[in-house]
Parts: sequence; C-alpha cells; structure tokens
Amino acid sequence: MFLTVGADSRWRRLFDVLQRWLPILLLGFATVSNLALEGQTWGHRWETLGLVAIAAVLVLLTDTFVPDSWRHPLVSACSFTVLLASASVLMHRDLIFLAFMITGFFRAITLRPRWVMLLGLVATSMLINGIGSGGVLAALSDWPYTYLLIVVVQSGAIAGGYLMAERVVLQNEQRREALAELESALEENAGLHQQLLAQAREAGVLDERQRLSREIHDTLAQGFTGIITQLQAAQESGADPAERQRHLAAASALARENLDEARRAVHALSPEALEGKGLPDALAGIVSRWSERVGVPAEFTTTGAARSMHPEIEATLLRITQEALTNVAKHAEAHRVGLTLSYMEDQVTLDVRDDGRGFDPQRARTSDYAGFGLAGMRHRLRRLAGTLAVETEPGGGTAVSASLPAVAAPGLGR
Repeated sequence: MFLTVGADSRWRRLFDVLQRWLPILLLGFATVSNLALEGQTWGHRWETLGLVAIAAVLVLLTDTFVPDSWRHPLVSACSFTVLLASASVLMHRDLIFLAFMITGFFRAITLRPRWVMLLGLVATSMLINGIGSGGVLAALSDWPYTYLLIVVVQSGAIAGGYLMAERVVLQNEQRREALAELESALEENAGLHQQLLAQAREAGVLDERQRLSREIHDTLAQGFTGIITQLQAAQESGADPAERQRHLAAASALARENLDEARRAVHALSPEALEGKGLPDALAGIVSRWSERVGVPAEFTTTGAARSMHPEIEATLLRITQEALTNVAKHAEAHRVGLTLSYMEDQVTLDVRDDGRGFDPQRARTSDYAGFGLAGMRHRLRRLAGTLAVETEPGGGTAVSASLPAVAAPGLGR
C-alpha cells in the first residue's frame, strides 16, 4: 500500500484493490484508445496487442499479484523497473500509452528509502517528457535546460506533495490516537469518581454511626442520667414542696434539651432538607430557619449556573452548612453571617463568613476547641476529594471555604 489512508476498513480495502490494479486499468484504457485510432493496419494492431499482453503479464506477475509480505524495498524496485520498461516500449510505439506510463509516478512514491523514491520519480518524468521528443537523449540534446527544468519541477512537486500529504495523514492519526486516549482517560476518571463516591458512601455510613454513638453518649445518655437524678431527688425531698418543684423543673428542662438534641442528631443523620428541593433552595431554607432561631442576620447567595450534583456532594455541602452555622451560634458571637454557594466548571464551593470574635487556628486543634468541628468537616470533604480552607484571627471573624469536585448527578451531563 503506497499511502497511509485514515478511512474506515471498507474504504481502505477498496483503495488497496484500486491501487493494485491501477496499472492494468490504465493499460487497458490506453490499449482501447490505440485500437480505436484510424489509419492502422491490422498487422500493426496485432503487434500492439502482443506487446500489451507481454506488458500485462509482466505487471501482473511482478506487481499486481505480489503478496504484501514480499514487498520489501528490493522487490518493489524490481517491480517498478519492469513497469517503467514495459511502459517505455509501448509509449515509443504510440504516445497514447502515456496513460500507462503515468502509473510510474504512483509506484515511484512507494519506493524506499527516500532517495530511491526520488530517483524513481525523476526517471518516470524523464521518460514521459523525453519519449515524445524522440527519446531522452534527443531531449537532452535539443532542449536540455527546459527539459531538465521540467523534470526537476515535476519530480519535486510530486515528491513534495506526497511528503506533505503523508505528514498530514500522520498528524491526523496522532490526533485520533490522542482523542482516543483522552476519551479513555475521561471514562476512567468518571469510573474513579463513581468508585470514590461509592467508597465515600460506605465510609459515610460508618462515620454517621460513630457520630450518632458519640451524640448518644455525650448528650442523650448524660441528659437521661440527669433527668433520673433530678426525679430521684424530687422523690427524696420529703415534705418540702419548693425543693420538689425545683427538682421537677430541672428534670423537665433537661428533658426538653434532650429532645432538642435528639431532633438535631436525627436531622443531621438524614438530610431531609434536600428531599424534593435543589441544593440552593435547601441551603436557603436552613440559613433562614437558623437566622430566625438564633437571632443573627444571615444572607445566602448563589453564583454560577446552579445544576444538580451527585447526592453525596449535595449531602456533604448541606451538612457542612449545618456544622458551620452551629459553630457560629456556639462560638462566634457574630452580628452578621454570609453564605455563598458557587458553581464553577470543575468545582462547587461553599463559603461561610461571620464577623464574630474569631479564634486562633493553632489552638483549634486542642481539646478545648474540639467543638469547632473543623476536623470533622475536613474528614467529610476528604472522603470526596474535597478541601477545607479556614481564615480567622482573634477578633477578626472567620471565613470557612469548602470545595468539592463538581460531579454531576447520575444520568446528567455537566
């Protein structure tokens, strides 16, 4: 095959067949055209047909029927020589066989190495342009400069055009390979994202169990212990109604606090706020209710084109919002809070800012500041390849920024 064609296999096979039989087809065309000429005797015609038959047999045996496995440089050079010699004999007999000689150009560009290809093109050009003038020697004698200029320009143009076409085809193949590799990488990346989210879901179940266990131990269990203690104290208060009423009131207050803690734990366990709502609407509702309950003005805004994210992404951002607002209520003593949900091409980011008293980030790692929950936020985000950035200083407020990859919801494009 003398050209690398970037078509599909069907057109490639058709092209291979065509280029193998091209010399025979052009020989047949030239022969028919020659026999149709007037003024020839039948003897001359039969002689032409004999030469054509010999040329056809030689080309079929040395070129058309040669297997691809035999087409090494020496065999190709021999096949080209036979083709050029046969075409020269016929073209000397009648210039109409110039059509057959043209196949020399097509065969020459298959020759290797490159310098042999160039010699083949020059030889074909010299014969095509010289035989019509009485032969190559006659052309060199009668009009040498013009003749050589035509040969050089013709051979150079064909060689240059072929090399440029070959380079373009090679570049196209490289682009196709690069695109195929990119598509494969994107598919692999999507699979890794899904695997990551599946692992995160499994890890999230364990995290929620551990969190709920801590909630029960740290709040509910202690609260029930306090209630029981107060009720026992009320029973033992004897005839003092005021003392009994005080213990009963304390038990009632502890029960209400425990109920609030239980509701908060269940709410954090299952993000019901997302049911039937988009993430921006869910976060806006959480911020509004938090502001009414705590009495601190809070503003929520969304930037970028909002779109459905993977449920794990949205649930994580919702819980980060709840945790951040809880921290503000417990620790910040803020007068104003601002939250921004930003949708970008590859990331979705939640920024929470307050004008509270701030804190020392180094001390936040100690047990005295464990209630800030920064480690828990980072853990949640890390499971989904996210990051958490905190900017704060004592008296300067706090800014928390949570970023996650913008993985679209299953079945949706980005």
